[in-house]
Amino acid sequence: MTPTCQLLLPEIEELIRSGAYSDLREALHHVHPADVAELVKELGAKDGAVAFRFLQRDDAAAAFSYIPPEDQEKIIAELGTEQSARLIEEMSADDRARVVDELPEEVAQRVVASLSAESRQEVQAILGYPAKSVGRIMTPDYVRIRPEWTVGHALEHIRRFGRDAETVNVVYVIDEQGRLVDDLRLRQLIFADPSTKVEDLMNRSFVTLRADQDRGEAVTLMSRYDRTALPVVDSRGALIGIVTHDDVADVAQLEATEDIQKMGGVAALEAPYMQTGQVEMFKKRGFWLAALFVGQTITIIVLGGFQDQLDKAAVLVMFLPLVISCGGNSGSQAATLVTRALGLGEIGPTDWLRIVRREVATAAMLGATLAFLGWLCVEFFTFIGHAKVAEPRHAQYLAASVAGSIFAVVMWGVVLGSLLPLFIKKCGADPAAASSPMVATLMDASGTLIYLGMALLILSGTLL
Repeated sequence: MTPTCQLLLPEIEELIRSGAYSDLREALHHVHPADVAELVKELGAKDGAVAFRFLQRDDAAAAFSYIPPEDQEKIIAELGTEQSARLIEEMSADDRARVVDELPEEVAQRVVASLSAESRQEVQAILGYPAKSVGRIMTPDYVRIRPEWTVGHALEHIRRFGRDAETVNVVYVIDEQGRLVDDLRLRQLIFADPSTKVEDLMNRSFVTLRADQDRGEAVTLMSRYDRTALPVVDSRGALIGIVTHDDVADVAQLEATEDIQKMGGVAALEAPYMQTGQVEMFKKRGFWLAALFVGQTITIIVLGGFQDQLDKAAVLVMFLPLVISCGGNSGSQAATLVTRALGLGEIGPTDWLRIVRREVATAAMLGATLAFLGWLCVEFFTFIGHAKVAEPRHAQYLAASVAGSIFAVVMWGVVLGSLLPLFIKKCGADPAAASSPMVATLMDASGTLIYLGMALLILSGTLL
């Protein structure tokens, strides 16, 4: 809980217990909607619903959008469908659609049925787009002006209709068919002569999104062009909504969370961690663990193929984890860096050759350093007698085998880790699926093969 909420919570609880609802309304009026939402959550569904009943309408609508879906459902149950519908009616169209989408179907149907015809149409239109598309996060609440208007006329229009807009920092210029022809910052209009035509301020240079695009595109474009809002158009170029920075920030957080979860070898969670049920958590994590388990059986096959050699020189097993961990760690590093660069749009699958050249150069330096450390490690453990060899000179051959294997495994791990996300991206899948556990599993089998193959090559006639 934030410090602000910690200070206010006892006061709010006392106001509710004493029935001082006018004071409650006044106390919450000056609190940020995000803090109001946290207070309501701490109060519980019953007292939280009381707080919402006495909040000013605009304050209640703003705060409700910050409340987690599971708590929204409880508040709606306490308020009743009709009063809940009035609360949701005051929210912006995109927030209204998100609340309805996250409610259980029966509750959502009752709430939507209680909305005004206009609000109901807006909600249904937004929910008609694919789940993770730009259409789901856009709002139809924006200011439109015409190119033939004067600046004075445009400013008067903004004063009349801008109050209900999601933002007035940017206004959109449309033609008689509703097609977007430009967007202008409010400051351009404020500092222009009132008699100037809007079209004289236009440069017809603007960036748009399509409603059917993946919502991740909104994050990329807003970051690239440093915008607070982006227009959304249909196939004809007609303006149908806008996406604002607050919604894009939420999407960026969700997308980053999904990528982090996937890179940890977990299917993306649909709900916050603490609200995800045990069965759902099992499904999200169990599939990947089972797949990685099957992948690890390849290592058993590789070890079985070298069983005779391992019987002759059991000391090889002692340094096996050292070698394959170097490959797994270096491969995971490369996969993480390339996946993130793909996500930021810094590189693409067509850049594979440049990426490999860059990574190979880095891998050579890393591999040489780790190989030297591996050589020292073998020398140390054979010197203190922890790793037993038949003759002292055999320690040199063993050290060469371990060092050479580490260098080769690091080179291979970095190449594999850098190319795997590119390959997955080329196939149209999420490159975050090239997770660290996946790379580590692949490196266990291939690293073991490299290590034992190198040992067979160098140690034949000595330890083997």
